[in-house]
Amino acid sequence: MIWAGFVMGFLGSLHCIGMCGPIALALPIQTTVKYKRFLAALIYNLGRVFTYALLGLIFGLLGTAFKLVGLQQTLSIVSGALLIVLVIFPYAFKKVFSGKSVFDFPFINSLKQSIGSRLKSHTFSSLFIIGLLNGLLPCGLVSLAIIGAIATADLVQSSLYMALFGLGTLPAMVALILTKNYIPLKLKNTFTRVVPVFVCALGLLLILRGMNLGIPYVSPSAEKSCCSSSSCH
Repeated sequence: MIWAGFVMGFLGSLHCIGMCGPIALALPIQTTVKYKRFLAALIYNLGRVFTYALLGLIFGLLGTAFKLVGLQQTLSIVSGALLIVLVIFPYAFKKVFSGKSVFDFPFINSLKQSIGSRLKSHTFSSLFIIGLLNGLLPCGLVSLAIIGAIATADLVQSSLYMALFGLGTLPAMVALILTKNYIPLKLKNTFTRVVPVFVCALGLLLILRGMNLGIPYVSPSAEKSCCSSSSCH
């Protein structure tokens, strides 16, 4: 389940280039030495991954709360349905992917100013901090990933889900910084069409998992899950 986060990040990485590309291309990386540029790009992106993992931990508390009150299956169904709704209704899906999500708080302007001030510093620590702050900027794809993370109903798995999501975006983002070239529009459009299909498939999987149909790995029965977790014989 948590590997779905990596797949979502990888398939949606071209969306990340569109949203975070301007910041990535503006990073204060002056050196032309390839390994130093790669290291700088890696440090910046690991900052984003760290923030995503932290968000997974925070929102994982919500999923854990549902689990403690016995609503884990309901959470799975609701999360899956929400993901599908964002795909079926183009306006809602487009609005989420525009970055104007429910996570767009008033502090965003100050966050952007903080990033701007760090762009003047030429240190690895500044690159990491820029990545940390960048991970907090509103992004529709991150919002969808958070929904999937909450559905894990586990603090560790939720954090790992978001960390893997960030790692999935890493290859494309590092390549962008090293080459300073945007991805061809045709390829970007192809990935853009694939992401909704994957999100819809993930939503269906979450719904099936919450229905306790007794299908191994896909929709295990609640009784078996409970029994295995309590070491029943």
